[in-house]
Amino acid sequence: MSGESSGPGKGLLERLSEGPVICAEGYLFELEQRGYVSAGAYVPEVVLEHPGAIEQLHREFLRAGSDVIEAFTYYGHREKLRLVGKEDVLEDLNRHAVRIARKVADEGAALVAGNVCNTNVFLEDSQKTKDDARAMFEEQVGWAVEEGVDCIIAETFSWAEEAEIALEVIKRTGLPSVITMAIHREPETYEGLAPEDCCKRLEDAGADVVGLNCMRGPGTMLPLLRKIRRAVKCHVAALPVPFRTSEAEPTFHHLHDANCGCLPEGGTFPTALDPFTCNRYEIAEFAKEAADIGVHYLGVCCGAKPHHIRSMAEALDRRPPASKYSPDMSKHAYFGDANLIGAEYRELSIRL
Repeated sequence: MSGESSGPGKGLLERLSEGPVICAEGYLFELEQRGYVSAGAYVPEVVLEHPGAIEQLHREFLRAGSDVIEAFTYYGHREKLRLVGKEDVLEDLNRHAVRIARKVADEGAALVAGNVCNTNVFLEDSQKTKDDARAMFEEQVGWAVEEGVDCIIAETFSWAEEAEIALEVIKRTGLPSVITMAIHREPETYEGLAPEDCCKRLEDAGADVVGLNCMRGPGTMLPLLRKIRRAVKCHVAALPVPFRTSEAEPTFHHLHDANCGCLPEGGTFPTALDPFTCNRYEIAEFAKEAADIGVHYLGVCCGAKPHHIRSMAEALDRRPPASKYSPDMSKHAYFGDANLIGAEYRELSIRL
């Protein structure tokens, strides 16, 4: 597939039936690094306080090849805003986030996705917390639908049951659903379900797209995706974090940097993960491997940058607008081989 997106004017499921769809996530980490979100609380106040910053990041992801512009309402729910004393702006934040996403999506051929996520209140043995979670999903989904989203993403769930509650709320809207789980050190949900069993359960409950996001990097997410792809018939989603996780350190929560003794919390998560960041070529390889096994809803989660999304798009044989500026080392002053590069400087490259 080539071109700027995967099918102008087509809905999510129609696009997926024709081939891969890319969705850039990871707004919290990127906007924290840019100075618009505070690490820790990670509340997306930037939507109201600095809307131009989120609009610009949406635009960068769109130019890089994202087919879906996800409204920045991750952690924009009642529990998180309560922690920072701003429940009064909850509805404004959610509605404004969708409007910003729509403005940018309309500059290309992208879809707008509403977004809900882990509530941080859900407990398996507490009906009250289940009811509280459902209420949070209902208000966020309701505002997103009223603002005219094309689909709804429910993401980063550790509890399968919490994901199911979100799915129930989304299904009532009639919009396509993308439900993704976050798998921690042990390859199972908090209830003890294997990822493939959890995803099969979500498919049986009516999810249109199931899969994984966050926590695991390409290296430790791909083996789980293979099992999920074999277990379900619906579309599968894969949105790893762009960090070099391993069998010994399977999630970005576990990455340790032996070369740095100045970490204030003792660990690298969440503000000192820089040494473990995947380069663009690793993300491209992940995209190709995932697509080869039939995973067609692709993206990058916390830590994603536009060049990661562009490399993912190019790995799928696309040329998004940002590809105009993809690397061309033939024109480098020392390493290039273009006719206009002086031979003298090419010879100096051995001294660099």
